[in-house]
Amino acid sequence: MVKVLFICLGNICRSPMAEAVMRDIVMKEGLEGVITIDSAGTGNWHIGKPPHEGTRRILDRYSISYKGQKARQLTEEDLFEYDYLIGMDSENVGNIRRLAGYKQTGNIQRLLDYLDDSPIADVPDPYYTGNFDEVYEMVSKSCVNLLKEIKQVHKLK
Repeated sequence: MVKVLFICLGNICRSPMAEAVMRDIVMKEGLEGVITIDSAGTGNWHIGKPPHEGTRRILDRYSISYKGQKARQLTEEDLFEYDYLIGMDSENVGNIRRLAGYKQTGNIQRLLDYLDDSPIADVPDPYYTGNFDEVYEMVSKSCVNLLKEIKQVHKLK
């Protein structure tokens, strides 16, 4: 089982969007029994809350399910349980690395590391910008490329 965890600040906008999009792509590829996807936030402000209404609205527009998603905080155990720890921005990645210390963890990357020729490194936070459409485009394209890498590395069809 390959385990992927998407991480942002509050776990209500970017990371639950990435979780839902990746889960949808994985399901359409018939790999839901092989790849597990979840999301978490580095902060604790929104624990137990559903995704932000802007995230829900755009996922509804594309008929992507977010059923059952509730915000949770990243734990130290997550660092060792997941093979891929995908931060939405440099601050998230820094927080993940601080929590990990010098311990060996899953592969820590930024989501836009998987977006070819991206002019920016960080997924903008739509909680502040309101631009859920832009974030959806970045997340969708990056998740497709992340899945390609996972399939290649783990020899999945």
